Amino acid sequence: MDAGAPFDAVLLAGGRARRFGADKPAASVGGRRLIEWSAAAASGASRLIVVGPRRDVLPGAVVVREDPPGGGPVPALRAGLAEVRAARLVLLAADLPFLRPAHVAALLEAAGERDGAVLVDGDGREQWLAGCWRAAALRESLAAYDGASLRGLLGPLAPVPVAPPPGGRPAWFDCDTPEQLAAAERLL
Repeated sequence: MDAGAPFDAVLLAGGRARRFGADKPAASVGGRRLIEWSAAAASGASRLIVVGPRRDVLPGAVVVREDPPGGGPVPALRAGLAEVRAARLVLLAADLPFLRPAHVAALLEAAGERDGAVLVDGDGREQWLAGCWRAAALRESLAAYDGASLRGLLGPLAPVPVAPPPGGRPAWFDCDTPEQLAAAERLL
């Protein structure tokens, strides 16, 4: 698949944010809401699909809700994937303030003809909420999967690991707690 081929973006923004204690995607860091940072990283997408409650932040985004609301990343992916029209998509968490379009481009390029590519952190661990996938492969996997783990769903697709270039801010850094949000603010 051509690295410049159209893609859609699915942002997962409907979690319960128990450790955060508030609407995490709407939290601000560096003068922008977290969800806006993730959406900007996928700015080349043909369609932006946000899974979670409606927020008046991203005009033009398709907003859908997972079933049940707050049910986790697998039901959220299922709801978002139902809106995907492109042959491939980027799947992103809505709390990645350091992810940039260049990282998304690297994921798309690395995936090539494979089923997917996933960002890995500094220790080489897959970051399942920062990846590029063939939509058909995800649909097939979801149809046969009854678990709740993204790793259990996506791991068998054998994604290409993509490590961001050394230096700079960690593209995989997410803000699950107020302390991590404060750390992100200091790093910006």
